[in-house]
Amino acid sequence: MTHSILSDLKWRYATKKFDSSKKVDAEQFEILKNVLRLTPSSYGLQPYKFLLIENPEIRKKLQENAHNQSPITEASHLILFCLNLKINSELVASHVTNTAHTRQLKIENLKSYEFHLNSALNNMQHNEKLNWAARQAYIALGHLIQSAAQLKIDCIALEGFDHKAFDEVLGLEQKSLQSLVACAIGYRSTEDKYQYLTKVRRSENELFETI
Repeated sequence: MTHSILSDLKWRYATKKFDSSKKVDAEQFEILKNVLRLTPSSYGLQPYKFLLIENPEIRKKLQENAHNQSPITEASHLILFCLNLKINSELVASHVTNTAHTRQLKIENLKSYEFHLNSALNNMQHNEKLNWAARQAYIALGHLIQSAAQLKIDCIALEGFDHKAFDEVLGLEQKSLQSLVACAIGYRSTEDKYQYLTKVRRSENELFETI
C-alpha cells in the first residue's frame, strides 16, 4: 500500500497542458467530489464552498483573467475553491443542527458545543477568520490532488489569477464568497513536456529533523 501511494505521488505532476478531448467520467468525478466533502476541517465547520465551473463561456472569461492559462479551458473539469465570508454564529448553528440530525442527537444537548465554537470564532478578527478558512481549504486541495493521483487523473492547482475579476465574473460577493484557488482536472496531453521531467524535491536530511 505504501509503495502504491509513493508511486502515485511520483507519477503526478502539475499538468500544464491537458488533452481537451479526454473527459473524466461521471463516476470518478463523483469520487473526487466526495473526497472534498469528506476532507477534514477545523471543528468540522467546512468554511468554504467548491464551485464546479462547467460553462465554457465563463471558463473563457476566467482564463482571460488568469494570464490565459490553458488548463482553465482545456481541462475536463475546473473547481474553484471559495472562502465563506460569513464565518459567524449562523455557520455554527447550521453545523450544530446538521450534527444533531446526522447523529440523531437532541440539539439542546449540543448547546455547550455550540457555545465553544462561537467562542473560538469570536476570538478571531475577520482577516484571521479568512486566513483560518484558507488553511482549511488547502487541506481539501491536498486531499483532492492525492486522490486524483490514485485514480490516475491529472490536475494542477492554479493561484495565478485576478481574484477580484474572478469574483466579479462569478458574482461571488452576492453569494458571500471569495475566490481562493482553482484546480483543473483531466488528462495530460502528450505535448506537455513537463510530464517527462524528473521530479525535484529536497532530500530527507534537509526536510526532516528528529528531536
